Amino acid sequence: MNPTSPFALNLKPPYYAVIFASQRTEGDDGYTATAQRMAELAAQQPGYLGAESTRDEAGFGITVAYYDSLEAIAAWRRHAEHTLAREQGRERWYQHFEVRIAKVERAYSFDRGAAS
Repeated sequence: MNPTSPFALNLKPPYYAVIFASQRTEGDDGYTATAQRMAELAAQQPGYLGAESTRDEAGFGITVAYYDSLEAIAAWRRHAEHTLAREQGRERWYQHFEVRIAKVERAYSFDRGAAS
């Protein structure tokens, strides 16, 4: 993963994507610090491959985290600090969210700046 790129690069299928789409509530209330901590902690988990994330001015965001197995996803879900953050999210930070898990069997990219 390239820390200067917003893209999770060089992922070789098959792998899994956890797609988290959310609508934030008003205010920060500790959200930014917790979101940063979760990103750092997730990156340390076995099977984690990378992530891509964006949020608009109205509070709608999508984060896609990539893992090498369903077992790695389940282990992250069971992580104690992540469990606490999910509880806080339901209580304080999210108006609504959707979680989807998908297996990526094929992927390709384009980069205008890449040498051909």
